Formats: sequence, structure tokens, C-alpha cells
Amino acid sequence: MTQTGARAGRGPAAEVLLPIATAARTRQAAWRVLRPHRGLAAATLLVLVLATAVGLLAPRLLGGIVDLVVRGDGTAVLPIAAALALVALAQGGFQALGSAMVARLGQTAIAGVRETVVRKVLRIPAERVERAGSGDVLARLSGDVEAVNEAVGGVLPTLIDAGLAIVFTAAALVLLDWRFAVAALLAVPFQIAAVRWYLRVAVPVIARERVAEGARAQQLLDSIDGAATVRALRVEAEHLSRVAAASDRARKLSIRMAAVQRRFFGRLNYGELAGLAAILATGFLLVRSGTATLGAASAAALYFHRLFDQFNAILGSFDSAQAASGAFARLVGVADLPDPPRRAPRPSTSDRTVTVSGLSFAYDAGRPVLSEVDLTVGPGERLAIVGASGAGKTTLVKVIAGVLDAERGRVELGGVDTARHDTAELRRKCVLLSQEVHVFADTLAANLVLARADAAEDEMTAALAEVGAAGWFAALPDGLSTVLGRGGHPLTPAQAQQLALARLVLADPPIAILDEATAEAGSTGAKVLEAAADKALAGRTALVVAHRLTQAARADRIVVLEHGRVAEVGTHAELVAAGGGYAGLWRAWSANR
Repeated sequence: MTQTGARAGRGPAAEVLLPIATAARTRQAAWRVLRPHRGLAAATLLVLVLATAVGLLAPRLLGGIVDLVVRGDGTAVLPIAAALALVALAQGGFQALGSAMVARLGQTAIAGVRETVVRKVLRIPAERVERAGSGDVLARLSGDVEAVNEAVGGVLPTLIDAGLAIVFTAAALVLLDWRFAVAALLAVPFQIAAVRWYLRVAVPVIARERVAEGARAQQLLDSIDGAATVRALRVEAEHLSRVAAASDRARKLSIRMAAVQRRFFGRLNYGELAGLAAILATGFLLVRSGTATLGAASAAALYFHRLFDQFNAILGSFDSAQAASGAFARLVGVADLPDPPRRAPRPSTSDRTVTVSGLSFAYDAGRPVLSEVDLTVGPGERLAIVGASGAGKTTLVKVIAGVLDAERGRVELGGVDTARHDTAELRRKCVLLSQEVHVFADTLAANLVLARADAAEDEMTAALAEVGAAGWFAALPDGLSTVLGRGGHPLTPAQAQQLALARLVLADPPIAILDEATAEAGSTGAKVLEAAADKALAGRTALVVAHRLTQAARADRIVVLEHGRVAEVGTHAELVAAGGGYAGLWRAWSANR
């Protein structure tokens, strides 16, 4: 079971965060990921038990040394000291091995969760990711994964070791003398009070801090990704203030958390003072009455100090454990998202018609982006979509491609409603190419086979040549094996778009959609890209969101959108002759050329 994430607090259009798993579901998920590694878990626990058991010998041996010194038998001290050294070495060896095994167990288990989360993010509807905001997704795949990794490598071994030490040390105190154990219990009320206070105060702060970090990441992404627009509109100061405000919220919560931790440890010190004073008083009374030796009293004090150290280790790691638990709950929340429904593959058809009927869509209730759109694109026809910014062009093609689900109305590809298509089938039938092209940090071949896994090298080379990329491809130092992306061979925006068009050629869908796919290039690059796009779209049913009206003029028909509605439909010549909105756009465009 998961809880729907809260809104990020950014006004009416604030993102709805991805789900967060409940505490019960998080525990179930933890057991589920550990269950396949039960053998390693049992071996790890055995090694840690041995480390704890061996470590318990040290206080008793030190107590024995005290008794020998009191009796004046110094000759027997050396063998016990040697045994003490061996105990220290054995304990250190077992602890090191146990910590390594815990880290191995945890990293192996969490690797499966991390892969599941990435797979889910890639599979869940793009609309869901957009509503959550890329900052929330990024925070989960980076900060939350890192928090869990750090806990698995550092906090988890500490918690297991400390938990075992507490149990075994308490038993050793009882075996030494039950009255020492009773005296040690005096510290418990102080610790319980401290933990209850901490849970009440710290847990909400930790949760708010994680959300604030996600909001900060989102604001940074918004400002950086839109840097060119921000500079063009001269709103740098406004965006800087937004980043500063988001960072300030996260900073204040971090400072508040540090203050809570300081007060928490201060409260714990009262328990240590009370418990150790009770142990020393009990030891004094027992030694004076002759029912315990000075060595036993010394061992009891050492056991209590060890016991309290382990409590402090657990409680000191509590904030990290809480942060990791919260991070794991956020990862499980994503991992538990349902996969898109699997539909039975439908028989392939040669029909390449696109039909849109009564289509309406809104990102926010009461604010429609598309209203009652009706549209038909015949087989092999190229339709250009034009309109002012915000007219709904990108939303329309995303709904047609199945990236967004229609609020009302229907979209049919090849005579079949997109709602009845299997996801993989829909992707094979219709490919959407936007101006946001990602070049992966991998070889050129690896970047191309994303479109078709079984593509041969000659097919990749032919696809590049078809979209006019043969020139720069021939200049690459290692051909298809050249590493691109960050740290590799850089591509210009026009080259990156040609790479994307080559992927389209390899995918070979019957229906293709270009959403301003040539917008990132300059005027010279635009001519190259428009020619490449013409070749890539040849023989396909195509919808082109036209960034330049020259693309619209070459289309078979043009649709003009105004405020989410179809305002005009016709050929370039018909719309210019009609003297409507498109004609005005064309005159303005031509006057500047």
C-alpha cells in the first residue's frame, strides 16, 4: 500500500509527488528483497554473533586483572593480558568480516530495488512523471538511492552490531550479578523519554527535509533547463530568488535537524550519568559486603559503559536510519507503481490513418488545453500543426502518440483506439520525436540500437546517410564505436537531431510525429535538418509541429490551433488565399525573410 505524495507547495500548478510506501509496506519490501539471500544473511549474523561474544570476554578479563592486582599476584597478569590482546584481535577480525558481509548483503539486495525503480520510472506514463516533476524523480533516483546506499554500508552494520552487543552485554551483567543488571535499568527511563521526544520531533522534520530537497532539485532543474528563456525574458532575478527560497527552506530544516540532534544527545547523557552512578553505588555496596569482588564491580562498570555505548551507537544512527527508511519508502513507493495494463497484441494492419474525434484534455481541472478537436490524417499524408505558443500543439501530438491520456474523446491509429493498443505495439506503430534529444554517454552504435535492438551496422550506417549525417559520421575517430555524450565526442544540436532522425529511420514506424524537431538548429542547420526530416518521413503518415512555416508550406495540409481548438484546416495555398490567421502568420514570416 502506498500513500499519495503531498503537493510540493508551488502554487496552483504544484506537482503531485510520486507515491510513498507506508511503514508496513516498506517492511514487507525489505523482507522481500532479503529473502533470496537468506544463506548470506545467516552467515553474516553468525559472524557478527561471534564478534560480539568474543568482545564480551574483554571486560571480564580486565576485571580478573584488577582482582590479581588487589591480591598482589602480579605474575599471573601477563597471561591474562596476552589473552586480552588475542580477544581484541579476534573481535576486530570478526567485526571487519561481519561489516563487509553486511555491506555485501545490503548492496546486493538494494541493487534489485534500484533497478526496479529505474525500470518503473521508464515505464510509468510520462504524464505521471510530468505531474510529479523531474525534481521528485531525480531526488529519488539520486538522493534517496544514495541515502539507502550509505545506510547499507555504514548504518546497518552499526545497528546490527550494537543490537547484538546490547543483548549479549545485558546477559553478561545478569550472569555477573543480577543486582548490577537492575542498577543498569535506571538509565532506561531516561533513554525512553529521549527516544519518544526524538520520534515526536525529528521524524516530521526529516520527512519535510526530504520533500524540501526534492523541491529544491526541481527548481534548480527548471531554472537551468530553461536558462536561455530566463535570460531572454530577463527574469534571472526572479528565478534566482526562487532557487534561493527553495534552498533556504531546505537549509533551515537541515539546521533545525542539527539542533534536534544536539538536544537528543544531551538528553541521553542524563541516562548515562544515572546508570553509571547506580552501577558504581551497587558495586561499592556489594564489595563492602563481600558478595562481589572489586574486579567484578569493575567488569560491571565496563559492561555498562559498553552497553551504553551501544545504545548511543543505535540512537546516534537513528537520524540516518530514519532518513534511509524514509528514502527506502520513497523508492518502494515508485517500485509499487502498477505497470501499464497489458493488452493483447492486435493483428498488424497496413492502415496508417490517424483519426482524432472530440478530443479534450486538461492538465488541471477547469483549465482545458484542448477542446473538442476533430482531425483525420490520411495514409501517407503529412499534416503540419501550427499555432501560437500555448495553443496546445505539443499536447495534441502527445495525446495522439499515447504519451498523455485523453480526458474526453478518442484517438485511433490505423482504425484502432490507442486505449486498446498494447504499449509496445503503440510504440512500434507511432514514434514521437521532440526537440529535446538525449545523447547517451555511450557509443554511436549503442545510441542507434535504442531504436531497434537487432539493427546491423550497415543498417545504422545507411540510416545516418539517409538523414544527411554521412559527412560528420565519416569524420568520427572510431566510426560506430565512437563514444558520444558526456566525456565523449561532442555533437552539435543539428548533429544530435540527425541522430534522432536516424533512430526514427531504424525504428521504421508507419506513423511519425515531429514536435519542433528542427527548432534547436540555427538557420543554416535548419535547412539541413528540414531536408533530413523530409527523407526520414518519406512514405509515412506524419504530423509535424512546425517551428518554421517553411515546414508547414511543404506539408500536404495544415491545421491551425487557437486556444486548444481547430481554427483552420487546409493546404498552404488555401489558407493563404482565405486571409485568416494562417495568412497573417505567413505574411509576417515572409516579411522577415
